[in-house]
Amino acid sequence: MSRSDLPVPADLKWLFPELDLAALDVERDRNFILGRVLERGRLSDVRWALHSYGNAGVHTFLRLSGCAELSSRTLSFWRAYFKAEDESWRSPPDFRRNSSVHWPS
Repeated sequence: MSRSDLPVPADLKWLFPELDLAALDVERDRNFILGRVLERGRLSDVRWALHSYGNAGVHTFLRLSGCAELSSRTLSFWRAYFKAEDESWRSPPDFRRNSSVHWPS
C-alpha cells in the first residue's frame, strides 16, 4: 500500500472542518496537511504526521514550502527539533511576516 492509498485519520477532522476528509489525498495534499497539523495539531496529530511522512519528509516540507500557515514560533520550534538553525529555509509569504491590515480601512 502506498502512502497515497492511506486515508487521513478521522481524528484529524477537527483540523479540516471545511473539508470532507475522504477528498484529501495524503500524498497529493501533503503541504496542506502538514501545514495544518504542524501549526495547529495536537501531539497525537503531529506524531501521525511524523509517522506518515517521516522525519525527512517533514524536514523537506519545512525547508522548501514556505508554508503560509506556519507561524515564526512554529518554524523556530521545528528548526530546533531538526537542529537546522543554520539551514536556509524558504520564507513564508509577506502577509505572514507583515502585521499590517490586509484590507482597506
